[in-house]
Amino acid sequence: MNQPLMPMPTDMPHTTPHLIEADGLSMHYTIGTRQVPVLRNVNLRIATGTRVAIAGPSGSGKTSLLLLLSGLERPGAGSIRVDGVDLGSLDRDALADLRRERVGIIFQSFHLLPSLSALDNAALPLQMAGASGAREAATEMLRRVGLSDRLHHRPSQLSGGEQQRVAIARALVHRPRLLLADEPTGNLDDQTAESVRELLFSLNRELGTTLVLVTHDLDFAARCDRVLRLHDGQLHETPVQRQPELTDAVSA
Repeated sequence: MNQPLMPMPTDMPHTTPHLIEADGLSMHYTIGTRQVPVLRNVNLRIATGTRVAIAGPSGSGKTSLLLLLSGLERPGAGSIRVDGVDLGSLDRDALADLRRERVGIIFQSFHLLPSLSALDNAALPLQMAGASGAREAATEMLRRVGLSDRLHHRPSQLSGGEQQRVAIARALVHRPRLLLADEPTGNLDDQTAESVRELLFSLNRELGTTLVLVTHDLDFAARCDRVLRLHDGQLHETPVQRQPELTDAVSA
């Protein structure tokens, strides 16, 4: 039986200072008879509305941590609260409901459905939630990411940068409180990657979404409010070398 999420009252502001609260997170993978630790007693607090980068080399566990924060994976030990909800208290269906209502996810490999148009891909989260006006909201979000003239194109008819813009629109169409981005520019050329970076931060400012970004690109990470480096299964705060503020890539 699904465990319903506790809705936030619509007539009062959200007062939790930390959108993400994680304590004592540990995780390992089993390879044959050997257990390989990935995360070791990780504690994490991310304030509402901030931009946080999780950096580190390939294989350091960055994506694993992001999967835990999304509820797509379960920790071996520890607890995670997202927007006041204890992920450990939810079953699979309730976790899916939480993601549909409050979390957007951007993957390095886009994960668009090849048989659907850009518009249908972007509208999918709202349609799955049974929300009215899904296609209208998706059309507006695709306009914001600069794809008004690509609404009816399928992924195979789009460039890599355009596919990632569709993925960003899909992740934000339901106005989530939390956006998780896993190497969102990893499959793009330098020029396209820069335009996607600017777009991400522009929409983050515009919509007020809390952003958690996984990247191995330290210049990209330095544009966030905080940079956390994952090393030997543990997080370490890194001083941010502040980069010049980005110009908006899309018009409101």
